[in-house]
Formats: sequence, structure tokens, C-alpha cells
Amino acid sequence: MTSALEGIRILDLTTVLMGPSATQMLGDMGADVIKVEAPDGDGTRKSGYARTPGMSAWFLNLNRGKRSLAIDLKAPQGRAALLRLAETVDVLLYNIRPAAMDRLGLSYEAVSAANPRVVYVGALGFGRDGHYSNLPAYDDLIQAATGMPWLYRYAGGQEPRFVPTPIVDRLMGAHVAMNILGGLQARTRTGRGQRIDVPMFETMASVMLGDQLSGMTFEPPLGPWGYKRMLAPARKPYPTKDGFVAALPYRDDQWKAFFGAVGKLHLYEGDPRFTTDARRLENVNDLYVMAAAITVERTTAEWLAFFKTLDIAAMPVNSIEDLIDSRHLEDVGFFQTVEHPSEGTLRQMRPAATWSDTPLTPGCPAPNLGEHSSEVLREAGYTPEEVASLVERNVVKQWSA
Repeated sequence: MTSALEGIRILDLTTVLMGPSATQMLGDMGADVIKVEAPDGDGTRKSGYARTPGMSAWFLNLNRGKRSLAIDLKAPQGRAALLRLAETVDVLLYNIRPAAMDRLGLSYEAVSAANPRVVYVGALGFGRDGHYSNLPAYDDLIQAATGMPWLYRYAGGQEPRFVPTPIVDRLMGAHVAMNILGGLQARTRTGRGQRIDVPMFETMASVMLGDQLSGMTFEPPLGPWGYKRMLAPARKPYPTKDGFVAALPYRDDQWKAFFGAVGKLHLYEGDPRFTTDARRLENVNDLYVMAAAITVERTTAEWLAFFKTLDIAAMPVNSIEDLIDSRHLEDVGFFQTVEHPSEGTLRQMRPAATWSDTPLTPGCPAPNLGEHSSEVLREAGYTPEEVASLVERNVVKQWSA
């Protein structure tokens, strides 16, 4: 074995971000990911910067290590081809609503009839039995439904706003990948596949409430909802003479060390607001305000050195440009230069995790639309003549350089 998931084949019917990010993780672990696309391709192919049409930066960063099969699943021959392929795979992943899969003739019952060992995974918006089950789901909508924008208002008096990165889709990608791995492990024990639903709303509700349920965990409640420190309006990077710094004095001894080292211990020690852990948590916003009035007196570099001497965790507040140029990321070889057959030289991010025995190895760069259609269908038993017939009938699209 040269990789953890060598020999595992995945039919990936997902588009946009959540599903593709999950299968890219699994591809990095060695799975053979067959990206099934409509003849006009995944919508992210057309989003953002691109050297050639259909190969955007967004698509390239979500689909490395995959093979592209471009096929019309609404055509009877396309559905038949997919079911034939399903006989050869371990996992089928989709992210359209289950009713749409049923209309395509690709329900769990249909696919498992072709392959009883298949792990059939739906990356859904909402659980099948709930009030929202038939609604569309996108990152912004799930953020809204689970209270993320409201936290901005609660914490700082701002108007509700979305987290300015697709945090739900990224977190959900990890949850989807984890459930796929669990499904494969269950199959190892039972010999049978199964249907797995991974709904965005319920998953993100558990993420949010795991931190925010607080006193309402108990019946009757011992207090209100809310993670006090996280919701403090002044919980933000501290201003410095030339920018900002992130620092986390957390324990009583750390706060004493901070105020003592700047000659202002009298502001903290003996203050009834901070004499116990519970009181300090209740009044943590006051502490943040006091610290911010002090940090403006020195530069970011001076504070980073200062906090290091006090053994208080601190980091600079990087811009995206700073992140790209990070010395640490350079040291660990995070960015790699690869040559794409149609897009030329690309900057690629390696998988973050490192494995001692079966290292994660990114496969080939993201595929062109239909780049592997003929190859994948021949592996499923189609003859070259049958593949050519499907291409001629516009059921299948085959890319050529």
C-alpha cells in the first residue's frame, strides 16, 4: 500500500464547493475520484480568474487528483452508463436533492441494486424529514439559518453579516469526508453498503450550539445561551502603533504577568471584577478594553517579542498577501509549483496533514471537462466503438488537447 485509500473508487456527482472539497481530501489520501459532470461542466469552472475558459482558479483549487467524466445523466444511455460504473465503485456522492436523484433513476435503491456494497452518500441541505427538506441550501443560507450573522450583532452591535469566506461549505466538506470514511469502515465490518445523509443545517447547528448552548444545556436552564468570551464586543485583534496583534492572556497568572510587565498591575490585581475565574469570564470584555488601551503604545513586532517573554500566545494579524508570503508556509513546503497540461504553471497548496507511513500525495492537477470520459467508460467495460457512439450522440463529452 502506497496510500491510505489506494483501491477505493469514488463516483463524485457533486458540484461547487462542499462535495468537491470532500472528494479532494479523499483523493489526496489515494482514492480514485471520478468527477461526474454535466456536458456543460461544474459551475465553478466559469467562476473567477482563468487562463482558458472552463478552468478557473476556484475549480483548479477544488478538483486536483480527479478524473472528469462529462455525461448527460438525463439521457437513458447516460443513466445506464452511470449504473454500470456504479458496479465498480465503493462510494457514490451527490449533492442535489434526493428527489432529483430519484427522477434521474439514481436513487439509493437503484444504485444499491447494481452494487449492494456501495456507500451512497448525500451531501444535503436539510434532513429528509424536516420542514426545510425541499428548500435549496447554500453557504450564506445555512449561515443565516444557524445564527452566524446574528452573532455579529449580538457581540458588537453591528448589522448581521456573513462570515466573508465560505466557512460552511469548507467545514461541511470535512464532515462529508469523515462520514464517507466511516461508511467504508462499517462496510469492512459488515460487508454491506448503506445510505448516509450528511445535512448542512443540522451539522452546522451542532457546530454552533456545541459552543453557544451554554446554560440552556440544562433542564431547567442554568443560564442563557452564549459563549461569553467569544461574544465579547471587544474580542478583536489589539491595535498597535503600526497595525494589530492577536494575543491571548487567558489565565489569572497570565493577566497578572501582562499588567505587571507594563507597570500597571494595579489596574488588575484586587479588582473585584477579576478575582475569580467566573468573575473574570463575566467581565472579560472590560479586560479586552483595558488591554487595547495599552497595546497602542508599542509596535506589533515589539508586542510579539514582549508576549514571547511572558509565555503568552500571540500572532501577527496577517493580510491574505502576508499569508501567501508566510515564512512558516515556506518552511513546510506548503506551496508547490505544478505544470498543468492546458493551464501551464500553477501554484498549488499541498495537503496540510503529514502521515509517516502512507503520505498524502496530491494527484494530477484538476482535469479539463471530459478529459477522462473514454478512459473511465472503457474501465467499466465499454468498447471503444460504444464510447465513440455515446460521444457522437452527445451523451458523453470527451476533451482533446
